[in-house]
Amino acid sequence: MTGSSASAHRETAANGHKVSSNGTELKREKDRKVELGKKVTLLRGISIIIGTIIGAGIFISPKGILKHSGSVGVSLLVWIACGVLSLFGALSYAELGTCIKKSGGHYTYIMEAFGPQMAFIRLWADLIAIRPAGMAVISLAFGQYILEPLFMPCGIPPLAVKLATAIGLTSVMYLNSMSVTWTARIQIFLTVSKLLAIAIIIVPGMYQLFKGETRHFENAFDLSNVQLSGMPLAFYSGMYAYAGWFYLNFVTEEVDNPAKTVPLAICISMAIVTSCYVLTNVAYYTVMSAEELLGSSAVAVTFAERLLGNFSIAVPVFVALSCYGSMNGCVFALSRMFYVASREGQLPEVLSMIHVRRHTPLAAVLIMYPMTMLQLLVGDIYSLLNFMSFLRWLFIGVVVLGLIYLRYTKPDLPRPFKVPLFFPVVFCITCFFMVFLSLYSDPVNTGIGFAISLTGIPAYYIFIYFNHRPKWLQRTLDSFNRTLQIILEVVPADQ
Repeated sequence: MTGSSASAHRETAANGHKVSSNGTELKREKDRKVELGKKVTLLRGISIIIGTIIGAGIFISPKGILKHSGSVGVSLLVWIACGVLSLFGALSYAELGTCIKKSGGHYTYIMEAFGPQMAFIRLWADLIAIRPAGMAVISLAFGQYILEPLFMPCGIPPLAVKLATAIGLTSVMYLNSMSVTWTARIQIFLTVSKLLAIAIIIVPGMYQLFKGETRHFENAFDLSNVQLSGMPLAFYSGMYAYAGWFYLNFVTEEVDNPAKTVPLAICISMAIVTSCYVLTNVAYYTVMSAEELLGSSAVAVTFAERLLGNFSIAVPVFVALSCYGSMNGCVFALSRMFYVASREGQLPEVLSMIHVRRHTPLAAVLIMYPMTMLQLLVGDIYSLLNFMSFLRWLFIGVVVLGLIYLRYTKPDLPRPFKVPLFFPVVFCITCFFMVFLSLYSDPVNTGIGFAISLTGIPAYYIFIYFNHRPKWLQRTLDSFNRTLQIILEVVPADQ
């Protein structure tokens, strides 16, 4: 939140000395500017996108699409179609990322197109519920699968899962706090690990296919069980599986040559992910029938037990590494959204400061830690995700609508990369269709999620819109910023 100390911070950043609001000097390293450097190369950009898209879902439960599509052949077509639709959305974001050269992703683009109030509502919903719940779910999957080889064939105590989850989450936060370079390097390693895990499924599966194991593909396009009413739900599941292609846009300011790197990283990543998803599902069907796949609680484990024997014990480890990669990529990207929101004056000022030696947005990284840990300990995370799943697509649809809107309101805006208007229009229609589907299929949970997001309206007027805060509140905010700045050793970025 903007305070009286903002101008003082910026002046001190300009003259080369770190001075907090109360005059405390923090010594600057003379040979380096304190800023977020451009350390995201093409390879690191690809690893961020692939690493966050591919989580645990493709290994555990790719049955939502099969269940609602009604046949093996149609389910594979839905996987391909969802990949193409996601590519349309990703290319639309690539245009936004190259003409609006700010980090922050959804938040920044909504701010540019529709103004600060709409951007704050998106930020509010992200901060209080969507992101902590999403992080908690993927962290719990990590805790579950990292322990599975140790407890096989027994069940894992819930307390042990939560302890492993807390350790995994803490290590991700620590890594992102310490070094941008090492965060990116480990993300590349984790992305390679999950692609290796997928290869362990695809290669034996293709071998089975070439051996003639095609009995489960007979009558693949039998339409007797296909119902048109189920197709939207199949697409909903598929689009959820591909979600994550937008995370590179959260770190645009740190991308080396974004006009070239962002579109290229997105195209390469989406081609790899779509190929992996389709081939992995084909591999599953060489071993399992549609009925067996629907009945399996962890499809990749069932596949490995049937084809790989004792090696199947490695599959949960790969699933855990995949989850860890998603956690790491999410924290890396989302911290930049909070960093930009603070810079825009919509979050406490300390969140837009950078560690004097590590050059990481330390406070912005740590903001999600207490809320995610709280989600792990209390509350029904999965029901909260149901509340929020439609909000994700609502706001993504709003962002892409913003691209179309900016084409007409700011036609002279430099656009180094420009997509055909057909792409954002089709994707926008898809997003809003999924939103209306949620309202129809689950009005109660959707309504609760919508109500939670609407609490952002009074929050905006209380914390942002009214500049004349009570003096005691302003003093409290200034004191909070100063104290955290000193404890965390963070300062405003150099201009």
